[in-house]
Amino acid sequence: MKKLASLLLAAAVAAASLFSCSESASGSVSTDGSTSMSSVIGALGEAFENDNPGVTFTYNPTGSGSGITAVSEGRCDIGLSSRALKDEETASGLTGTVLALDGIAIIVNNENPVSDLDTDTIAKIYTGEITNWSEVGGNDGEIVLIGREAGSGTRDGFESITGTEGACQYRQELTSTGDVITTVSTNPNAIGYASLASVKDTVKALTVNRVAPTEETVKDGSYVIQRPFVLVTKTDTALSETAQKFFDYITSADASAIISGAGAVPVN
Repeated sequence: MKKLASLLLAAAVAAASLFSCSESASGSVSTDGSTSMSSVIGALGEAFENDNPGVTFTYNPTGSGSGITAVSEGRCDIGLSSRALKDEETASGLTGTVLALDGIAIIVNNENPVSDLDTDTIAKIYTGEITNWSEVGGNDGEIVLIGREAGSGTRDGFESITGTEGACQYRQELTSTGDVITTVSTNPNAIGYASLASVKDTVKALTVNRVAPTEETVKDGSYVIQRPFVLVTKTDTALSETAQKFFDYITSADASAIISGAGAVPVN
């Protein structure tokens, strides 16, 4: 009887092992796009690789516009956009799936005494109507406007929410979230905007309309400067088996804790 039980146990272990091997993915998954999504997609890719040792995950931080173009041209499996797809992009054969929500933090240098701005004042600053920090309760100093390049999902979200499309008087237009944060951290008079998921203690995130940018305020909508993190795929072209498994994993409830841990707000 003991021998039979041992044989049954061994068979069960072997079957479980075979099942595990059959379920484990192999191959590659390539993503391209939003630099704001680097923390989130990096954490998700690392977790997927850990669960699937045969998989190679890659992320090319080129910006939302470039990522949308890359998936459209078949140069990556999944594009990453920190804005919703435009009607013409959807009409061209692309599908957007919201992965998470992200606040766009308004950031200043840690030495700046200003702690809160309302959306109207932010718009006036970025369009050049307000040019000195002393006009908004800060020290005397010319405001240095830092923003993102044309095609950036973060820029698109910021300008559409503040009503400043095509009117911002940028001193510098930078190509990544990290560059914006670094530039603001080294200039006492600078102001910029960046993904909340990427903001650390090297800069100060302002409250907007007296609401702090947090996971809770983004989720309940009280922090108004926010946008979606979007996965972009071809509507009529199936993903590879490995890319589909990755897509299914990161859009499942199982990935929510990872997304939250990376600073974004999961939608599942």
